[in-house]
Amino acid sequence: MARLREMVLPVEELFLRRAAVALGSNLGSRASHLAFGVERLRQVLSEVVVSRFIETEPEHAAAGPIFLNGAVVGRTDEPPQRLLEALLAIELERGRVRSYQGAPRTLDLDLVLVGDLIVESQTLRLPHPRFRSRAFVLGPLAEIEPNLVDPVTGKTVLQLNALLS
Repeated sequence: MARLREMVLPVEELFLRRAAVALGSNLGSRASHLAFGVERLRQVLSEVVVSRFIETEPEHAAAGPIFLNGAVVGRTDEPPQRLLEALLAIELERGRVRSYQGAPRTLDLDLVLVGDLIVESQTLRLPHPRFRSRAFVLGPLAEIEPNLVDPVTGKTVLQLNALLS
């Protein structure tokens, strides 16, 4: 009987969920950093859809280089914590240094949504706690997955994006 129990997987590993990842870069060759991120995400997610990339000002009128931002949506059966670890590893591969909050970065990959999961832990919060107020996240997401639903508010990405206008 113990052997049977070992084979039982957690429910979150049995289903493919849509995962949304926001991409950003404001250091060096921004477009090549984002292209690298997309290619590496194709190894982590299936059925990947990529938004156009847009230029945006740094948040809160912070001084710094202009960002190039975009979004990716794909499917995964990975638990969210493992997905986050993969994103952090991809950032490191591209030379991401976290010298201080808001520092310029070669590649920033934010895990925004994973299906209808709501996670509150010391290392991960899903949905991303600030995605609802960020046009540079919602705009690209609305372009590729307008009907993706925020499990906290019940609103679609398209509806959330319209609230920012």
